Amino acid sequence: MSTSSSSSTDSAAVTARSFNKILNQFKSSKTRSKADIEDAIKKLRRLILIEGIPSTVDPTLRPRIWKILLRVQNISADTFQEYVARGPCEVREKIRNDTFRTLATDRGFKERVREDMLVRLLDAFVWRNHDRQETRQLGFTYVQGMNVLAAPFLYTMPSELEAFFSFAKFIEESCPLYVQPTLEGVHRGLKLLDRCLKIVDPELYAHLRSKNLSAEIYAFPSILTLCACTPPLDQVLQLWDFLLAFGVHLNVLCVIAQLLLMRDEVMSSPSPMRLLRTFPPLEALPVIGIAVTLVRDLPTDLYDELVRHPYAVQEH
Repeated sequence: MSTSSSSSTDSAAVTARSFNKILNQFKSSKTRSKADIEDAIKKLRRLILIEGIPSTVDPTLRPRIWKILLRVQNISADTFQEYVARGPCEVREKIRNDTFRTLATDRGFKERVREDMLVRLLDAFVWRNHDRQETRQLGFTYVQGMNVLAAPFLYTMPSELEAFFSFAKFIEESCPLYVQPTLEGVHRGLKLLDRCLKIVDPELYAHLRSKNLSAEIYAFPSILTLCACTPPLDQVLQLWDFLLAFGVHLNVLCVIAQLLLMRDEVMSSPSPMRLLRTFPPLEALPVIGIAVTLVRDLPTDLYDELVRHPYAVQEH
């Protein structure tokens, strides 16, 4: 082993210890104050941003961290079993039309997550919300893109049970408007992408507009799936560590970051849509680095709108 790779392994091990130290504070959360827990979550976020989760050194870190960031506390095997026992939900056919092609080109995903696991989770999610319809403002059923949003949870979590409750919490609280039948949050995200791009790179924005390209045309899959449609999966998971820590709204800036990374080719191409049809392989670290700096370039009111767009229903 070369010196550089052994030192990077050492530093990953040190980072893993730092994460475990913070995670151990949650084990005794019964005796800890709310302020202590919030402080520990803050430390987790900072460590994710600065070091990233060293999941190759300790594969248990990511699932534990995701559950804490999503505040998943109530995991009931009986409840999940009860949903599963009901069998196919009313939109099973719609689910099956999508599940077979979920991350179809990713061998590692296909080896770990079978289609029946995806179908079961999505069926159970529809049943869960079928029961809660009366008590909630926003109801949920299965919509396009949900299969891809469920995929990282089934891949990351040690059990279907944990994947189900993490996915449900994520959908219902982090991005409920992304999965309404009209995909309202997704369309809002696409409009915001255009507005943010116009501010952070007016020249690139003007070039795309001169070719009649708006975000609705080239960025729909990336916004709909929070970039999970762009391989490789290990980079998607790294990007999701960041989004779960700091907010789904930042995905809009992560898509702009991907555009900026291919800016020269896009600017010199007579038909940029050919390039934008499939984004280059995802590289989480440069994308996160650019997204974080873009936050500073946006006017406060636009950034506030960005923060609210996945979950806040607009006043009419």
